[in-house]
Amino acid sequence: MPQQAASGASGDNRRHSEANYMEEGDMPEALGRSLAHRGVIVAAPLAALALAACHGGDDDGPPSPSPTPLTCAQLAGMAVPASAIGLQTTGATVTAATTVAASGTGVTATPEYCQVDGTIAPVDQTAPKITFRVAMPTQWNSKVVMFGGGGYDGTVPSVTGNVPAGPTTQPAPLARGYAVFSSDSGHKAGALGSRDGSFGTNDEAVANFSGDALKKTRDTAVYLLSKRYAVDKPKRAYFAGGSSGGREALAVVQRWPQDWDGIIALYPAWNAATLDLQFGRITRALAQPGAYPSQLKRKALLDSATATCDALDGVADGLISNIPACNATFDPSTALLNGAPLRCPGGADTGLSCLSDAQINALKVYATPITFAYPLASGETQYPGFNVWGADLGVVNTAPAQATVTALALNLLQPTNPMPATAPYFSVFWDQWIRYFVARDPNVNSLNVDPQNPGAYQARISALTAEQDVNKTDLSAFNKKGGKILMAHGMSDALVSTQSTEQYYVRLQQTMGASTVANFVRYYEIPGYGHSISTIFNASWDSLTTLENWVERGTTPPAQTVADTAGVPGRTRPLCEYPTFPRYNGSGNVNVASSFTCASQ
Repeated sequence: MPQQAASGASGDNRRHSEANYMEEGDMPEALGRSLAHRGVIVAAPLAALALAACHGGDDDGPPSPSPTPLTCAQLAGMAVPASAIGLQTTGATVTAATTVAASGTGVTATPEYCQVDGTIAPVDQTAPKITFRVAMPTQWNSKVVMFGGGGYDGTVPSVTGNVPAGPTTQPAPLARGYAVFSSDSGHKAGALGSRDGSFGTNDEAVANFSGDALKKTRDTAVYLLSKRYAVDKPKRAYFAGGSSGGREALAVVQRWPQDWDGIIALYPAWNAATLDLQFGRITRALAQPGAYPSQLKRKALLDSATATCDALDGVADGLISNIPACNATFDPSTALLNGAPLRCPGGADTGLSCLSDAQINALKVYATPITFAYPLASGETQYPGFNVWGADLGVVNTAPAQATVTALALNLLQPTNPMPATAPYFSVFWDQWIRYFVARDPNVNSLNVDPQNPGAYQARISALTAEQDVNKTDLSAFNKKGGKILMAHGMSDALVSTQSTEQYYVRLQQTMGASTVANFVRYYEIPGYGHSISTIFNASWDSLTTLENWVERGTTPPAQTVADTAGVPGRTRPLCEYPTFPRYNGSGNVNVASSFTCASQ
């Protein structure tokens, strides 16, 4: 599932020469004293590093800081020994290290930084390498942020980008002084981009995608940072990701809690394999004759649901905030649109502004859970339905972001075999998973595989759930070290079910106790927000500052506010902790958060 669009889908390819003072060793003495006085770590002049050149990463022991910082240029070609990486590899290599000049102004400015590119070599030499990138700012705040990916990954997220649903009024992490790193999770995507699962035929590649690449990338980045800045390790380490990147955020605190101080996990696809099975169930329903709704029919559904559910939060403002009441109230079989039934006469497909019975039945599959009569090795027994009523499934809309919204939902073509590239995002995802991860046969027809009765594929599917479902709920080690978690999910997500994140949060409370969880976790839901992007309410939230204050200053998150950048640019809502939602106070500007109170029905 794709990451937040603002963070970018691939790395920044800009190249610049080293700054003169870095190359020639002529940093003014006064400047060096000034930066040191402010606690800023800077790369030392080349003339001062003659002895450091012999510490180029060819030692066999654990990571240790260089006696003096290395210049950016000195990192080029550096080898990272396998012993410095906590999981099995055959080491890593820096393929390029280039100083990128400062650019831009205001909150969009990017400071001067050293861009380090490299690869981590696999143990299985038939497996693809992990490609990574690290941005090391010249003026470093001694902290790091790792960005997660999206979908099946396959590209390196932009290290100059922002956290998912990041604030438009605040600088991105690199501009705040963070060293930022990310990777492609161990393979390169082809023409299908984040939906390309063809790497799934290789066991090591699957293990890397499922989580191993996170540890390998982190350890490699920390090793290189220790050389660049002459430190043992960063003072603070944060992880931020959405969708698959949200799963990755939860994976690092479940598997390597000692490495991290805090995470931002948005719309996390934490139970990835079980979600794939739900994708298969919905895809097979939409593939039935006449079951796939056109964009105009989706608009009719959205308009009908909005008319029915909008005021359930106390005001008709274009946002459905009381989703539980909407799910309990709205039924496309009996709903009205402009006073006429949403259901086509007799259930036949008779127009563009009504839904046939075949389409209603498929949408009801989308809105209901999948359950399994066979055991899954991860222990999961179901995946919940989606908040379909009120979600943008890909309607007709001239807004610039609508094409992306549509592509992430029902897209343009009905699922069939072979699967069209413009079939629903989740249908292509399911098709790739079955053909490459499960059957490991690209000629298999994924529509013939029943996720609830998979026959000969049952054992393989069960094994994949153990590898891909990141569902550990005892996070005591992370809590004990003072780690903090911020989770958030849009109420109208059509690609990762909001109800799934609710389930994980409730499980945390059941495992650890609600009071313990309140000590280190916050989970918020955002009305109108879809999967990483929306033309109804596109979320902008300064989660990183909230996380910093909680981890570094012990400041419990105060009441949060989220802003809209697309539907009604500038409007705000309280960011409500689950299970509450923004309810209108009865008076005041409907575009201002203070006119709403977080309520539970």
